[in-house]
Amino acid sequence: MKTVVIATNNAHKVAEIRSALNFEDWEFATLREAGIASDPAEDAGTFEGNARIKARAAREAAEAVLGRPVAVLADDSGLEVDALGGAPGVYSSRYAGTDGDDGANNAKLLSEMAAVPDGERAARFVCTLVFIDEDGAETVARGTIEGAIGREARGGEGFGYDPLFLPEAFGGAHTLAEVSQAEKNAISHRGGALRTLRDALSA
Repeated sequence: MKTVVIATNNAHKVAEIRSALNFEDWEFATLREAGIASDPAEDAGTFEGNARIKARAAREAAEAVLGRPVAVLADDSGLEVDALGGAPGVYSSRYAGTDGDDGANNAKLLSEMAAVPDGERAARFVCTLVFIDEDGAETVARGTIEGAIGREARGGEGFGYDPLFLPEAFGGAHTLAEVSQAEKNAISHRGGALRTLRDALSA
């Protein structure tokens, strides 16, 4: 059985990863489940750079704890808004100053976008995955989803900016927080990146 340490404790991300990479002989462990403490400074200027930082730090920590090299998977993702010059970008999770405060981040985004006309609210979610195998081989995969920023939060599903994001795939009729996890996975940036990664690893 191949063990893959996922460099996160975010339950939403873990569920998507386990569902997408359901190779028969793979098992997954979060940092917490593997007994690993890893919280490196994510100070790269790109999603790929931050994902690589997390993957390498988790690999080093896992080897120290488990006494052997293990495969690791890390992701970095966020929202790019055209009218804001690509912000919040790599600062998406801490846009309002506190890491992971979805309510504050959404409130700040709505405030920044208040005067932006409906036709100029284009945005996209981006996800970059970095997978490092036991032998140190690295595979990178990227996924995006295009859409627009709504004028109010809608829906109780999802997390992050999902209640404000209106995907083009839904014709702007629903936010990512108004659909099921399965519907979201079918079009999401992380879902796309995971499918690309699965194809690359299968090959």
